[in-house]
Amino acid sequence: MKLQIGFLVFPQVQQLDLTGPHDVLASLPGATTHLIAKTLEPVASSNGLVLTPTTTYESCPPLDVICVPGGGGVTALLRDGQTLDFVRKQAANARYVTSVCTGALLLGAAGLLRGRRATTHWAFHALLEPLGAIPTHARVVRDGNLITGGGVTAGIDFGLTVAAELAGVEEAQAIQLELEYAPAPPFDAGDPETAPSAVVELVKQRSAEGLAARRRMVMEIAQGRG
Repeated sequence: MKLQIGFLVFPQVQQLDLTGPHDVLASLPGATTHLIAKTLEPVASSNGLVLTPTTTYESCPPLDVICVPGGGGVTALLRDGQTLDFVRKQAANARYVTSVCTGALLLGAAGLLRGRRATTHWAFHALLEPLGAIPTHARVVRDGNLITGGGVTAGIDFGLTVAAELAGVEEAQAIQLELEYAPAPPFDAGDPETAPSAVVELVKQRSAEGLAARRRMVMEIAQGRG
């Protein structure tokens, strides 16, 4: 089984949104993974890790799976015609159209979430509905061939879900075991429902500027669609 799996790469991408599911899906037998950007110039992630694209929008082969990760750089791409056209073109024939974290907003801007259940990072969940999606709170949400993952670390759960779709549950479980993915976090603070209220407020404050910028752009897109 040959699989072409592509991950969008852009300045200020959230590194773990990409590398979590990449590590899972690159482990599939017969899988070829691509890091896709406008050019082959190295790209700095939101935390400074430098990523090197392997193909461009023009040279990227048809993909079985297209994945859009999130990160601060998503905001600029919501009105980037070249990127939106590329995502639409690949999504038209892909077996699975997917995202992690705020990458879902880019899928929404491309018109790929209309009438479909989707999720994203909890702090930006309210932006899904204006883009036509049916917001759904879960680590991973599947609606037909659309699979979306929640925030950042949910990308590993997402990757294993996609792996099971592509190669079966046993293969996905084998990858999980190889990665020793058995989460046992030291704090029960990974969800706003369980984190201390002071911590939730702190994270909301840190996210406020990005949320405001994305809300403005999302509402412009929604109004433009009328």
